Amino acid sequence: MWTVVHIAPNKKEAERMQQYLTNEGFLVKVRPISLHADGENTPVEILVPEAEVEEALEMISQF
Repeated sequence: MWTVVHIAPNKKEAERMQQYLTNEGFLVKVRPISLHADGENTPVEILVPEAEVEEALEMISQF
């Protein structure tokens, strides 16, 4: 099961966070919160597998 670990304010920040976590060895998915909002400026959820949540949160706190 995938779990939200962070909500980025926009697509650009979500892509930066996704790249960072991927480089650290995490599986990462991104998902816009709203399909009807402006694609570049809508908040985006960052998700990782449930088993990796604690480690991902620790890495995010260092981002």
